Amino acid sequence: MTATIDHAPWFTQARLGMFVHWGLYSLPARHEWVMNRERISVPDYAKYFERFEPDLYDPREWARAAKAAGMKYVVLTAKHHEGFCLWDSALTDYKATNTPCGADLIEPYVEALREAGLKVGLYYSLIDWHHPDFTIDAVHPERGNPEAAALNEGRDMARYRAYLHGQVRELLTNYGQIDYLFFDFSYSEGEYAQQFPGKGRADWGSEELLALVRGLQPGIVVNDRLDLPGDFATPEQYQPAGPVLSGGREVPWEACQTLNGSWGYDRDNLDYKSADQLVRMLIDGVAKDGNLLLNVGPTARGEIDPRAGEALAGMGEWMRVHARSIHGAGAVDLVPPPDCRYTRRGNRLYLHLFAWPFQHVHLAGLAGKVAYAQLLNDASEIRMVELDPHQQAGNMTQAGQAPGTLTLTLPVQRPNAAVPVVELFLTEGD
Repeated sequence: MTATIDHAPWFTQARLGMFVHWGLYSLPARHEWVMNRERISVPDYAKYFERFEPDLYDPREWARAAKAAGMKYVVLTAKHHEGFCLWDSALTDYKATNTPCGADLIEPYVEALREAGLKVGLYYSLIDWHHPDFTIDAVHPERGNPEAAALNEGRDMARYRAYLHGQVRELLTNYGQIDYLFFDFSYSEGEYAQQFPGKGRADWGSEELLALVRGLQPGIVVNDRLDLPGDFATPEQYQPAGPVLSGGREVPWEACQTLNGSWGYDRDNLDYKSADQLVRMLIDGVAKDGNLLLNVGPTARGEIDPRAGEALAGMGEWMRVHARSIHGAGAVDLVPPPDCRYTRRGNRLYLHLFAWPFQHVHLAGLAGKVAYAQLLNDASEIRMVELDPHQQAGNMTQAGQAPGTLTLTLPVQRPNAAVPVVELFLTEGD
């Protein structure tokens, strides 16, 4: 059974969304963790704040690109780990309105998504390397400072926690309905907690924070990074081997993936995934009942990088004619042929062919259960036959398959698609 979110069924119907990582780190253009990786102090990092001027920022263009790629929602980093805020927060001066930009960047983003019919998502980092009360820990840029222990003596996480809750209240109060909230991230255990004590639910006041979120936006979906269970799980930069389990049951999940290994704009990183690979990642996730949240990192002037735009356009070309095998589709309890994936939507079963076979593909367990078959890209009929399982192979006759097998006869020429799809109309009751 497909895992769903009762108060927000749109989420598991959507299957594909756009993640947008955008902040001051787009100016150095060396990864969104540049402040951490290069141990840049708050005073030295200020040069980017003083030069943030995204004069080409057009959220309507972002929305257009997302929609053309077949995406149903967008999630923007309102505040990343660097602490810089894209909105006019009353709780800090470290915000877009105090840069040469001089404007609240969240308001036009929300308006553009609503105009395009896309769900509105926001990302908020629980971490803040700029805030004077956020204690230095294993992921802080000052972690190697010999004065770190002394600096921490004057820091108060209770004050930071109040700031964090206040900013979330602003985001969920000032912009109307928000559909999705991505918190990032807790590290009370694991690699980040080895050098210094990590941070988790007690540091964030997670239970109170989640109650605040639910009270302000009852219909919102919230991820699982508060060190508490959320509405969905968030595997990052890998494809799960199967449906994701929590507490012994399947849960909704969303793989967050980059185009090139970096979330923020990384000018010299050329390790881009091809559109074909991205399409396969999407299909593989939906076949396991998951979503794909695919990231772009706009430039410091506010534009989607042309290389990212090309990848999105390639996905859009495939989605234009194959979207009904993705939107509203999910896993099915059938074993597909080798190099294939199944998804199902209602009485239609979709066979995604990662490798194009020579003429025949054999579908175990589907004999007598399919009324009609066609290629999805052009709705051209695919002939079906149920071979006699006792038949012997001959010079011109293929061997019979196991009982219950349905055999499709495909054209020799592979359709011009990243992944060809056969649409199978199931008989009533199957």
